[in-house]
Amino acid sequence: MADVTPVRSPDWLLTPDNAVLAMIDYQPDQYAGVGSIAHDELLLNVTMLGRVATAFELPVVLSTVYVKHGMTGTNPELRAALPGVPEIDRTTLNSWEDPDFRAAVEATGRRKLIVAGLWSEICVAFPVIDALKEGYEVYVVVDAIGGVSKAAHDAALQRMVQAGARPISVLGLAGELQRDWARPGDDRLRGILRGWFGGHAQLRRG
Repeated sequence: MADVTPVRSPDWLLTPDNAVLAMIDYQPDQYAGVGSIAHDELLLNVTMLGRVATAFELPVVLSTVYVKHGMTGTNPELRAALPGVPEIDRTTLNSWEDPDFRAAVEATGRRKLIVAGLWSEICVAFPVIDALKEGYEVYVVVDAIGGVSKAAHDAALQRMVQAGARPISVLGLAGELQRDWARPGDDRLRGILRGWFGGHAQLRRG
């Protein structure tokens, strides 16, 4: 057996070189309205998603809504996980309709778009459906998003999947980006796994 599998080119799965991550409206005001997942679990998953993006050097488009008019910006835990990533502030509920957000995605030249945000039924669903219509291959990080209720979240996921979006989890994404334990940087995946499982174990202990 080979020590390491070669990187496929082209690769139809997600890789650090073919994907871009959009993280939308992770602001305290938005977390407060989430009812589909426990807030501490959501925060852990969102922070781990930021760490995955940083560890694998994925380009990240980080967006907020209405900060210049008084809403609080990105929560500090995610900001710490994404050092140096600028925020794009909007007034639009649909980030795809904001010229700066869309230009930032397009500037990466990547057509595999990973999307996560708050809330599932608005801030995630709207840009996902629009990006699909524009020909992007769109992945939704299902355990790092949340809706105002479980029904709203579930309906949003169904709508996005029916439109062609592909659901993925935080750990599924990390594993897909690494793909082979023998590749350089395997310690980053082990660190992510330790943080994720350790964090969730602590949540279960209360």
